[in-house]
Formats: sequence, C-alpha cells, structure tokens
Amino acid sequence: MPERTMLERAVYKKGMNGMKKILMITTGGTIASQQSDCGLYPQLTPQDLLSYVPEVSHYAKVETLEVCNIDSTNIRPHHWSLISHSIEENYTRYDGFVICHGTDTMAYTGAALSYMIQNVTKPIVITGAQRPIDMDVTDAKTNLLDSFVYAASEDSQGVVIVFDGKVIIGTRAKKVRAKSYNAFESFNFPYPAVIQDQYVIRYLPPETILGEPQFFHNMDANICTLKITPGMLPESLQAMYDLYDGIVIESFGVGGIPESITEEFHRLLSSSESDQKVFVMATQVANEGSNMSVYEVGQRIKQTFHLMEAFDMTFEATVTKLMWILSNQDEDHSMEDIRNLFYKKINYDILIHRS
Repeated sequence: MPERTMLERAVYKKGMNGMKKILMITTGGTIASQQSDCGLYPQLTPQDLLSYVPEVSHYAKVETLEVCNIDSTNIRPHHWSLISHSIEENYTRYDGFVICHGTDTMAYTGAALSYMIQNVTKPIVITGAQRPIDMDVTDAKTNLLDSFVYAASEDSQGVVIVFDGKVIIGTRAKKVRAKSYNAFESFNFPYPAVIQDQYVIRYLPPETILGEPQFFHNMDANICTLKITPGMLPESLQAMYDLYDGIVIESFGVGGIPESITEEFHRLLSSSESDQKVFVMATQVANEGSNMSVYEVGQRIKQTFHLMEAFDMTFEATVTKLMWILSNQDEDHSMEDIRNLFYKKINYDILIHRS
C-alpha cells in the first residue's frame, strides 16, 4: 500500500479491513442538554445524540454506553473511575472510544484520563459542545462528527480532546472561552492535528508506544489550590495544610512566595515531608510556565525545600497528576519517588523541568 500523506481520510481502510468499531461513552453535559424551567440540564440519551449525526455511520460502527448523565460541574474523580473502568473492560472489543462530556470540566477529565489510561495505541477522544445538539444553531453536530472522524482515522491514539476542528492532547487543553465555539486551546504544546471537512490533517507523527496498556482507577481527591492574592493572610495556610494531602500553589508570574506569608510557609514546608504533605508551585499565568529560579522570592524557597514546580504543565494537568500520584504510591514511598514520578513525561504533559 502506498505511503499515506499527512492529509488522510478517516475511512481509507474501509473496504480493506472493514470499518472501525467505536464505543461512544456519554456523561451528559451541554451537548446532551435540553431546556427546562430551571435552565439547561442533560436529558438526551446516547441514541438521541447519534440521531443528530447520521453521517457517523460512514466512518465507524458505533455502540454506546452511558456512565452518567450530569452537568460537568458535578464531575468528580468517581466519574473518571467509571470512565476508565468502562474503557478497560471494553478495550479489546473496540478500535477507539469517543466520550461526550460537558465543557466546564473537560480539561480536567482530559488530563485525568491521560494518567489513568496510559500506554494505549487506540484513540480516546473527548468532545462536547457549547450549545445543545438539538438547537438549530449549535457546534455539537460538528464536534461529534469530527470526533468520530478522528477516532476512526489510522494513527490516532491516546487521550485527546477534539473541539472546534482542533485536536488537543489531553494534558494540554484549557477552556478559555465561556460561550464561543472555539472554547479550548492547547497550552505550551502544538495541536497534533486539525480536522477540516472530515479530513484529518496531522502536524505531528504518532508517538511510538511500547508495552501493554495500563489502567488506573483511583484518584486522591484530597487536593486543593492555594491561589495567592496580594495581601493574603498567613493564617489561611494552616487550615489548608490540615485538611489536604496535596496543595498546588498558584503564584504570580514565574513563581514565588510573597513576603507576608513566607514565614508561615517555611514553617509548614519544614514539616511537610514527615506529615506526608505535598506542595507544588504553579503559576496563574497560562502560557510559558513557571521558573522559580528567576527571582529571589522563588529561588530561595525552592533551594531550601527542593520544592516541586509545574513548569510548562497546565494547571489541570498539575492537579490531576498529583491526584493520580498520591493514589497510586506504595506505602513506603519517599518524597523523591513522588518527585521523580511528577517529572516523568506522560502524554506530553511536561517538556521542560529542572528538578
């Protein structure tokens, strides 16, 4: 067979090895919502969704599974576990998976599933919509069809989000617009592909996958975020420290600790390892990542406590990776074990770090 170009039709295998078999997993979200007296809420079944995009039958043979039917604001690690279990149980039966999901927590789900489902050579595509599929004007039909086009396309693999014609690595997505159709962007990493007129245009070759798929089903939800604000009170740190296993600090710029809370922060970090608490420094700035070595307010505390930082990871990936790490460690793990796993590249989540 002649070598394929970077521009490929999803159905090029049709008539040779048969049509791809795809499992559509639904969770609710705007795409499945209808209007009620109290606003939009998910009501449509998987079969309802497919009825709006009959063209899907040209690209794949589709079967469906509903794991929940909720607004994505209510998505929790429990639901990620339901999805990962469903994919593991059906992994050998299907050529790929399309997950319909609400947009508000889609980036978290994309990152979480990247850690819970690793080393996979099949596509796991997450999609949704800014407007319900039953509306006259909606992005839902295009997004859903594009997702099946990509899932049925040769060389598609791993956890990705397909939205507004863009393919985004699961660990690199972030919702940046509340209403517009181009709701998601990829941060600190290029789009591996786009979809135009049901053609997949690839910009990056698929990664070579060695070994068997790995599935994880536990996530430590006991993670919180400390978003630093000018003049915040140091007393707030102790309450978070007492309640949570891991704390992701969203600092300013490339990362640092304000003088007003430095003393209290030092005190807590000094006992964090013995208390099995994990801190990670991130930044409130979406692009380009952290680098605590640049300024005195960050360099001194990093050198003193060997504090981990997110570097070029998205906030969603940082949080969910920490959830995954803390749920899947041996009892005798060390802080060095956690640090090494945090800096291990998984689904392109981190490219540059200085541990």
